[in-house]
Amino acid sequence: MTAEWGEKCTADLMSRYVSKEMGHGVPGEGWRICLAHEFKEKRKPFQSGDVSLSQVWEHLGLGIRYLYWWYKKTRVEKKAPFIDIFGAVPLRQIYGAPLGGIGGGTITRGWRGEFCRWQLKPGMYHYKTVIENQFMVCLRRNGQTVYQQVLSVERPPTLQGWNWGFCGEYAYYHALYPRAWNVYHLPGQNVTLTCRQISPIIPHDYQDASLPVAVFVWDIENKNDYALDVSIMFTLLNGSGHADDKSGGHWNEPFRLEKNGEAVSGVLLHHCTAVNPYTLCIAAREQPKREVTHQTAFSPKGTCHGLWSDLITDGRLDSPTGSSPPTAKGERVAAALAAGCSVATQSRGSLEFCLAWDMPKITFGSGEKEHSRRYTRYYGSKGDACPLLSHHALTHYRGWEKSIEEWQGPILQDSSLPTWYKSALFNELYFVADGGTVWTELAEDADVSGGLRSEEGGLPAQPSVIKDYGRFAYLEGQEYRMYNTYDVHYYASFALIMLWPKLALSLQYDIAGSVVQQDPTERLYLMNGRCSPVKTKGVVPHDIGDPEDEPWQRVNAYLIHNTADWKDLNLKFVLQVYRDFHLTQDSQYLQDMWPICQTVMESALKFDLDGDGLIENSGFADQTYDGWTVTGPSAYCGGLWLASLVVMCKMARLLENEMKYQYYRDILDRGSVAYDKVLWNGKYYNYDSSGKDHSNSVMSDQCAGHWFLRASGLGDGEYQAFPKEKIQRALKTVFDLNVMSFAGGQMGAVNGMRPEGVPDRSSVQSDEVWIGVVYGLAATMIHEGMLEEGMRTAEGCYRTVWERLGMAFQTPEAYCEKGIYRSLAYMRPLSIWAMQLALDASRNKHSS
Repeated sequence: MTAEWGEKCTADLMSRYVSKEMGHGVPGEGWRICLAHEFKEKRKPFQSGDVSLSQVWEHLGLGIRYLYWWYKKTRVEKKAPFIDIFGAVPLRQIYGAPLGGIGGGTITRGWRGEFCRWQLKPGMYHYKTVIENQFMVCLRRNGQTVYQQVLSVERPPTLQGWNWGFCGEYAYYHALYPRAWNVYHLPGQNVTLTCRQISPIIPHDYQDASLPVAVFVWDIENKNDYALDVSIMFTLLNGSGHADDKSGGHWNEPFRLEKNGEAVSGVLLHHCTAVNPYTLCIAAREQPKREVTHQTAFSPKGTCHGLWSDLITDGRLDSPTGSSPPTAKGERVAAALAAGCSVATQSRGSLEFCLAWDMPKITFGSGEKEHSRRYTRYYGSKGDACPLLSHHALTHYRGWEKSIEEWQGPILQDSSLPTWYKSALFNELYFVADGGTVWTELAEDADVSGGLRSEEGGLPAQPSVIKDYGRFAYLEGQEYRMYNTYDVHYYASFALIMLWPKLALSLQYDIAGSVVQQDPTERLYLMNGRCSPVKTKGVVPHDIGDPEDEPWQRVNAYLIHNTADWKDLNLKFVLQVYRDFHLTQDSQYLQDMWPICQTVMESALKFDLDGDGLIENSGFADQTYDGWTVTGPSAYCGGLWLASLVVMCKMARLLENEMKYQYYRDILDRGSVAYDKVLWNGKYYNYDSSGKDHSNSVMSDQCAGHWFLRASGLGDGEYQAFPKEKIQRALKTVFDLNVMSFAGGQMGAVNGMRPEGVPDRSSVQSDEVWIGVVYGLAATMIHEGMLEEGMRTAEGCYRTVWERLGMAFQTPEAYCEKGIYRSLAYMRPLSIWAMQLALDASRNKHSS
C-alpha cells in the first residue's frame, strides 16, 4: 500500500492492533485493510452521457439500434443482454477473495466478512449480501457465557436477536489469493481470532483445483491467565439471496461422514430449483476435544433470538436429527453449525469449517444441452457429492497450503520485487475462478471442429487435451458476458499458459475448431446497421458464446461489429500458438495448429490492399479498441501482423517447411520496410497513417506484437520485426508521455496521448487507462531492460484500483483520470502474469 493510504487508513489502529509482529500467521505481503476503513473516492460507471457531443452524433445510429435490440432482448426474450449499458453494476467497495476452485461456480466473501457476490448459475452474477450468512463467537468461562458476538460490522434491520456491530477498528482483512485472513481482536476479552480462508487454486493441478469448496480455519489465541471454552457458529441461508430462495421446496438435512479414520459432520442445504439445482453444505471437522453441533433449520424471519439463545446457553446447538420439511412458497430456511473447544491459559486452539456446493450438471440460458462440471469426473454427477467434498477439503487443505506456499514463496521472498507487485500478481489471479468460469467435461458426442476433418483444415473431433482435461471458458468480464473473448484473452492468457497450461491449450483447440466452421445466419450488426453472417469460415471468432445462450455451439455473441473484418483476432491466434509451444514444447500441439495458422494468415492477408506486405485498417474500430477508429497501416495491427509473420517463419523452420518459410519471409521483409516507412516518426510509431488530426497520437499499446515475440523467446536476429533501438525509443516516449505526463505519473498509462502532452480525447477509449494493457506494456519494458520504468508504469494501476478506488477483486477494464470507470471485474488484467514471465526471462538471460 502507499505510505499515504496505508498510514491514513489504519493510522494508530494498525500499530495498536494489527502489527506484523503479532503474528497470527498472516503474511507480510498482500492487500491489507482495516475493517473500519471507508474509501473516500466514489466513482460511477461509464454511461452514454459521458461522451462528447461529437461522439454522440458519430454513434447516434449505434445508440438507436442498441436501444431497439436491448428492448427486444430484455422485454420480449426475457434475457440478460451480453452488455447492458442501462444496467451497469454500481461500484461497491466491499469485495474480498472469492471462494472455490476453478469452474464450479464461486461465492465471494467481502473484506468485512459478508457473503456478497454469487456466481453459481454459470456465467451469471447475483450481487446480494446475504446477511444471514455469518460467523459468530461465544466465549465461556467456568460454565458461564462472558461474550457472544456476530463477527460483522453490520447493523441490519433484521435478525435483531443477535448481537451486531463489531467495532471495525479492532479487526483487519488481508488477502493473498487464493488465501485470505480476517483478524479480530475481541475488545476487552484479551482474545484474538484469526479466520483463514483457503480455496484450492493450485497451479498445474487439474483435480483439486476444480473443486467447489473453501475451508475456514479459525485460530484462537487466549492471552488470559484463565482457560476459556470457545465456540464458533457458522450460519448459512439455503440460497443466495435470490428470488428463488422463496420458490418453495427447499430443505435441509444433517449428515456425518467418517472415512479413513477422519470424520466430518454438518448440514446439507438442498436448493431445489427446476433449472440448475444445487446443494450447499456447511461442515466441520471432528477432532478430539472438539464438539460439533448443529441446528438443521431455522427461519431467518423475525429476531432469530431462539438460535442466539441456544448458543449462549451452553456454547452448543441442540443438534436435532432428521431432515427439515420442504419450504412453502414464500418461505426461506437457513441452517447453523457450531464447533467448540477449550483453550488453556496463554494458549491457542483451532476449529476447522468447510463450505461446499454441488451443482454437477449445468445448463446455459438456452436450456438446450446439459454439461457436466469438471469435478464430476471425481465426485459423480448425482448431486450427492457435498459430504465427500467437505471431507476431502477438511482433510487435505494443509496439503493445498503447502503447494500454495511452495508456488508463491520464491516470489514473496524475492526482496528485489516491490510489495505492491506481489499483492497484484497473486490477487489479480482471482478472475481465473471468478470470471464466470466454467470447466466442463467433453461430451461423448462433441466434435470441436463441427465434423470437418484434417484434410479440410480441421482438427480431430476430440483432441486429447480436451478429452483429458475438459473444456474451459471464462468471461470477458462480469459485465461483458461473452466467453473466451479472444482479442482480450490475448492479454489475459499468460495466467493460464503459465499456471494451468493444459487449460490454455484446450481453449486454443476450441478456438481452432471454430475457425474452420461457419454460421451463415444473417444478423444485424449494431455499429454499421448492416446484415452479415454470424460466423465466417477461416477466421477466428470474437468469442465462443453467451452464457444466456449456448456457448461453443453458437459463437460470436458480440454483435456490435462484424468481427470477421477485425484485423487483430487472426494474428493473436497465431502469436498465442507459438507462445504456447515455446512455453510447453508440445510438438503435437504445434503440428495440429500449423494448418489453422496458415488458414487465418491467408484470411488476414486480404487486408494488405496494396501488396506492400503490410495490412491496412478499414477506417472503423476494427480491433480490440472497438471504440477507437483506425485507418490504413497502424502501429497496433501492423505490429501484430509483422510479429505473426515472424512466428510463422519460426514455425515453418521447426516443421521443416522451407517453402512456407520463404513465403512468409518475403512478406515479412516487405512489410517491415513499409511499417517503418509509413509509421515511424523518429520517436515512436504513429497511431495510424491516415494523416488525420490524431493519426500521430502516441498509443501506449503500440508494441503489442513485439511484446509477444519477446514472451516467446524471439525478437532478435533472424526472428525480429522491429529494430531494437526503435522499440526502446518508442517505449521511452510512451513512458514519458502516456505515463509520466498523465495524472502526475500516478495512474498508469493512458491509451492515447498527444505529442504535446495531453490525452487524446478523439474517442471514448483513447483517453482511458486499460489496466490489462498497462501490465502488458510493463512486461514489454521489462523485456527491454527498462525494469524501473515498467514497475513504475504498472504500480500506478495497482495503487489506483486497489488502494484509491476500492476496486479490490473487481479490477475493471478501464478508468479515466477522473470520475468514471468501465466494466468491473474484467479479464484483461490477468496480463500481470506477463510481467512475471518477463522477470523470469530477464533473470535467466543474465544468469546464462
